[in-house]
Amino acid sequence: MILFLGLIIILGYLGGKFTNHFKFPAVIGYLLVGLVLGPSFFNILTLGNIHEMALVSDIALGIVAFTIGSELRLGVLKKLGKGIVAVVFMESFFAFFAVLGLVYFFTHKIYLALLLAAMAPASAPAGTVVVLQENKAKGPLTNALLTVVGLDDGLAIMIYAFAACMAKIAISQQHMHIKEMIGRPVIEILGAIILGALLGAILNFFIRKVRTKSEILITALGFVFICSGLANFFNFSLILANLALGMLVANTFLKGSRRTYEVLHFVTPPLYILFFVLAGAHLQLSFLPKIGTIGLLYIIGRSFGLISGAWFGATIMKMHKNIRKYLGLGILSQAGVAIGLSIMVGREFSNLNDVGSQVATIVINTVAGTTIFFELIGPLATKFAIKRAGETGKQKNFE
Repeated sequence: MILFLGLIIILGYLGGKFTNHFKFPAVIGYLLVGLVLGPSFFNILTLGNIHEMALVSDIALGIVAFTIGSELRLGVLKKLGKGIVAVVFMESFFAFFAVLGLVYFFTHKIYLALLLAAMAPASAPAGTVVVLQENKAKGPLTNALLTVVGLDDGLAIMIYAFAACMAKIAISQQHMHIKEMIGRPVIEILGAIILGALLGAILNFFIRKVRTKSEILITALGFVFICSGLANFFNFSLILANLALGMLVANTFLKGSRRTYEVLHFVTPPLYILFFVLAGAHLQLSFLPKIGTIGLLYIIGRSFGLISGAWFGATIMKMHKNIRKYLGLGILSQAGVAIGLSIMVGREFSNLNDVGSQVATIVINTVAGTTIFFELIGPLATKFAIKRAGETGKQKNFE
């Protein structure tokens, strides 16, 4: 495993440099390296190896969520205005209902439509952050992107909690009490937020006491690990818990939040590489023929829903013109959260009954297959959006 981790970092780095040479985002290089190393080609990274390295993905997702949470400062949210909340709800629910309608119209299976629709709002924070950092992006659209990819993942997890409950009822045809239908997802959501907030308050205390960068790095990583581990133990959302952890630190101790973000920035690049190479190894080309029309409907519904929802929300809230024009293009990437949710479907539905097992297989294959498309197109669309908005490091057109 140690040998594999070393190879992944070095080959992923070289893959990122290769795609950068052709003006493509480095994340595409990471994914392609994973695809080549995985079962689709050389099978150096087998499915068993990938499963054993799941810890790496959890660590990377935890740090990514914390980083995004630390960017969600109330000051920035107030500057963007209440419109950003409307945009998040619009693009998330437009994507949800677009996929729900298309898949149900084609399959007439409400449980399958609900589960695939629940995957649609989730974006890829890591992919978006990497592209923005690479291009040193700054401006209204960049701030909106960082805010939206953080909030819509949290909302996607909440939507999934309710959709999965409804799908289980439809598959098993059980009559569940309304209190249980609502109470179970609410407990999972509130639990993650409370866990992150409590640990954030303790982390703030430590950050105020430490002085050196190495001490801040040790403390921050320790709390991200603790938060991730406790979230997994209690079956809370790892992403939502670390998002809450980062937000609390950012909004109660601004100076400490900036210092923490700066030191974490030095350890995140190799973790990003590991995460995306492993994600690329999940993407088996043999899945593509299996997903067929359902995969195509998912791609169309999700893309249309995100772009139209972001435009509609930003327009009715009279937000900055660059946000109205380009936000939808910047949030198409999809990887870790959606794959994580699809794996949760596999765990929760495979042993339910024969129908549940079949649905779990379809969802996992569809999300894995369409992730190839969105992780190749998404970073390119994000880069295109910030360049057209004039917000890359070499541009000054923020009007």
